Amino acid sequence: QVQLAESGGGSVQAGGSLRLSCAASGYNTVVYYLAWFRQAPGKEREGVAGIDPDGNTEYADSVKGRFTISRDNAQNTLYLQLDSLKLDDTAMYYCAADSLALDGLLSPRGYHYWGQGTQVTVSS
Repeated sequence: QVQLAESGGGSVQAGGSLRLSCAASGYNTVVYYLAWFRQAPGKEREGVAGIDPDGNTEYADSVKGRFTISRDNAQNTLYLQLDSLKLDDTAMYYCAADSLALDGLLSPRGYHYWGQGTQVTVSS
């Protein structure tokens, strides 16, 4: 049974930073594609950042230069560093995992395993 558990969300002022973590259990993340998605009220879930088993990364244009995805294979943990946060970054953030991610790193359709989410709220 694959399980993902996010943590690290919270409330922060615009311009601030947060670090999200996603602890994985039930499989070895080394061979998996991993990604962060977010969903704001009334909006579709969107891909934020993804990382493949070789460590190659991809980012949504809206977060390039501000967010950094990384993985610690020894700890089976995925991270997302959020810097220079904006009001529009307010959303529920989810981590996801899949052995193939056939629809691309940032497409939610290609991921079978999801965490429960952690809320990020950015205020002015």
